[in-house]
Amino acid sequence: MLQKIEGIIIRTTNYSETNKILTVYSRENGKVALMARGAKRPKSRFVSSSQLFVYGSFVYQKSTGIGTLNQADVLDSFRDIRSDLMLTAYAAYMVELLDKLTEDKESNPYLFELLYQLLYHLNEGEDGEILMRILETKMLSFSGSAPTLHQCARCSSSELPFMFSLKFGGALCKRCLIEDPYHMKISPAAMKLLRLFQQLNPSRIGHISVKPETKKQLKNALELYYQEYVGVYLKSKRFLDQMDKLSDG
Repeated sequence: MLQKIEGIIIRTTNYSETNKILTVYSRENGKVALMARGAKRPKSRFVSSSQLFVYGSFVYQKSTGIGTLNQADVLDSFRDIRSDLMLTAYAAYMVELLDKLTEDKESNPYLFELLYQLLYHLNEGEDGEILMRILETKMLSFSGSAPTLHQCARCSSSELPFMFSLKFGGALCKRCLIEDPYHMKISPAAMKLLRLFQQLNPSRIGHISVKPETKKQLKNALELYYQEYVGVYLKSKRFLDQMDKLSDG
């Protein structure tokens, strides 16, 4: 049975000398694996449509395992991302994180729209680091590990300012700081952004200007939180960490 989906290629895997397996995150069916026969041949009709980050329309023969790609039309290649090393690195991190934290064939139009909007704004020149932080915050909810950010995670007080606690899984008010001597000192601006990212509608993503120090706090808080509650290892993160060390040096 032929199936048509609209999706973004989040992973490509070489299969034999001429074929590729494409992992597509689709609006209709979630994450789908498709065999693109002959895609590695220079003159293949799938050459341009079987590249990482391509947003396209895909027609395939459905099966219980990997589907077979019949037709593919590119809707957006995100050319600027693919021609810039840092943008490619940001995008690679985004698609790998989504891939790690989603199951096959579980439809989630919200996640598809989120990924599309993030890649679109990255391609348009928005801050890749902030776009990554938005995705990280959003994916915590889908992994079942969302931090409590709108009130104190220990006593439910809404009195500001909050610090960030790994022990209690989110915001910690002044009165409860003594309960976690290892709480993270985080600025009100960073806590406000975390709450914004958690609630932000993907269609409302736009320009967000963030100070370097606030960026560092966001990165540190989310990185430690992922280590504590999620525990995923991303190959794409190594390059970004190396670039951070170079910029700090």
